[in-house]
Amino acid sequence: MANGTFKIPVAVNEPIKQFEPGSIDREKLKQTIKEMRSQVLDIPMYIGDKEVRTGKKVALTCPHDHKHILGYYHKGDKTHVKQAIAAAMKAKKKWMDMPWEHRAAIFLKAAELLAGPYRYKIVASTMLGQSKNVYQAEIDAACESIDFLRFNVKYMTEIYSQQVDSTSAMWNRLEWRPLEGFIYALTPFNFTAIGLNLTSSCAMMGNTVVWKQSNTSIYSAYYVMEVFRKAGVPAGVINWIHAGGAETAEVVLNSPDFGGIHFTGSTEVFRSIWKKIGENISIYKSYPRIVGETGGKDFIIGHSSADPKVLATAILRGAFEYQGQKCSACSRAYIPSNLWKEVKKIFTDEIASMKIGPTEDLGNFINAVIDETSFNNITGYIDRAKKDKKEAQVIIGGTYDKSKGYFIAPTIIQAKNPSYRTMCEEIFGPVLTIHVYDENKYEKLLDTVNNTSPYALTGAVIAQDREAIVLTEKKLVHAAGNFYINDKCTGAVVGQQPFGGARASGTDDKAGHMINLLRWVAPRTIKELFVPPTDYRYPFLLPDKK
Repeated sequence: MANGTFKIPVAVNEPIKQFEPGSIDREKLKQTIKEMRSQVLDIPMYIGDKEVRTGKKVALTCPHDHKHILGYYHKGDKTHVKQAIAAAMKAKKKWMDMPWEHRAAIFLKAAELLAGPYRYKIVASTMLGQSKNVYQAEIDAACESIDFLRFNVKYMTEIYSQQVDSTSAMWNRLEWRPLEGFIYALTPFNFTAIGLNLTSSCAMMGNTVVWKQSNTSIYSAYYVMEVFRKAGVPAGVINWIHAGGAETAEVVLNSPDFGGIHFTGSTEVFRSIWKKIGENISIYKSYPRIVGETGGKDFIIGHSSADPKVLATAILRGAFEYQGQKCSACSRAYIPSNLWKEVKKIFTDEIASMKIGPTEDLGNFINAVIDETSFNNITGYIDRAKKDKKEAQVIIGGTYDKSKGYFIAPTIIQAKNPSYRTMCEEIFGPVLTIHVYDENKYEKLLDTVNNTSPYALTGAVIAQDREAIVLTEKKLVHAAGNFYINDKCTGAVVGQQPFGGARASGTDDKAGHMINLLRWVAPRTIKELFVPPTDYRYPFLLPDKK
């Protein structure tokens, strides 16, 4: 066997395509969208080396055009979950024994496929299936996915290179093993890159995976799986199933081979999974790793020294990009009384300029929310705010229509009470609640911000006063896992702002950093003594000298 210490290609963040009018990228993307809209996909499950079709077909539609069918997926059941676990366990030894450089090569190839021949497909599928505008789809499905693959390979090699000290008499080695058993990846609709990362980050460390994707993003996940397969991920390493959430959890969490969960989704679901793992702890071969990123009630604070245009822009982008359907989205903002009049005018003028409609029209900034359930939940908050006139007022937007697509206009609620429900509860839609505070009571406001919500995912301060920035950073040390100064509270970049929060927002294991990959390995220390002793006696046992 040939050996060497191998250097991987240097990891750099993927450049963002702008798709400006007249560009080749724009024309190719539009052609890809046209082609994909003309097709109706038949989407199987991938279990081991089989494409599994049950005949129980469920339609996948565009959220912004819910009469248009993009394809059908084959619904699975508990039988398929058991088959996926068996396939993962069967593939485990061969995969973990594969030299690390070959695992690295597979996922580096996946990155190049996404950067090249699959770029327009992955962007278009995210635009059509999840109703993301072209820029949001590009930074998610293309750039972030590529970054996760390249940087995680970099972090993998850095982990493997971490070793302990030795002496001339002994050689100490640190070995990084994949976890025993299989990993369950449970991923949400809102980021194509999350599904890709939660599976591939575990797999590249030598683990095998059972992947349950949100039904509302199966369409783009199909292309992720196609890329994995084209890149050479062996059969059984990532098994993709479409069974119901509850029945999948019942099988997975009752398996003795369950080794861990990589999760992004709601706090309620994550807590129920954690509870079930605790109840079953005695049946597992090892203590399962629990890694989760859940909800957020993310904030932007404007200080009295802030530039009103900077403040308004950060809030508008943070709140309304991708219809507020980001766990990092700004859903509560605090505006000082001295700036409110000017900021309100900017809000009014700018929101009036935001075009709303389908993603195929690249001039639309606002698209549809993901499905009818989400639409009804979000509009329920808006309707309630319209009635709660003593505590809140809908000052901008508040309209909606689901006749063709699930469209909700960007909405701003002004809350007189900083503890009003829309200041505290996660809504996950294009609804922002603002509270205007006394500019002379900034430090008191920081206590309010810190205690308003159980979440601690992202937050930002907009200020020109450096002392105010220092104060905010210190007082809100536990209020956000990702904290921004003079920027919106969204848009974390792999390798630059590793993502994750604490409190009710998750385990803060930082996707996009080595921290996350360390959760998917189990270190083993090996000590080799070159000249072993031949007598059990230590010097202290020798008799005293006379």
